[in-house]
Amino acid sequence: TRPSRFRPSANRQPGLRQQEQQTSSSGWREPRASKMLFFSYFKELVGKEVTVELKNDLAIRGILHSVDQYLNIKLENTRVVDQDKYPHMLSVRNCFIRGSVVRYVQLPPDGVDIDILHDATRREARGG
Repeated sequence: TRPSRFRPSANRQPGLRQQEQQTSSSGWREPRASKMLFFSYFKELVGKEVTVELKNDLAIRGILHSVDQYLNIKLENTRVVDQDKYPHMLSVRNCFIRGSVVRYVQLPPDGVDIDILHDATRREARGG
């Protein structure tokens, strides 16, 4: 007999590893609570300027328009940080960035409340 091959679930969300997903009552896979911590935090930054660095080294600065539970990001009034290296991106003003290609998100200094982050991290570590 031939060994069985791995077949990904038809309900699997793109960009999430299997261990990062959990099944809801409707059968759809959803991100785990660890991603929800970041989602909740980024929702508070809507309307503020952020810089998103992608895995291909492209860094885009813009106003955070929205973020979803998969950490996909929509930016408005965008500009590329290194315009000499990416001249083809000069005309882009609004963009959608898939969460799986994000390396870092640089936050505005006034947008970071360390106490809230510490409390949320402690709650997550305790499991609730």
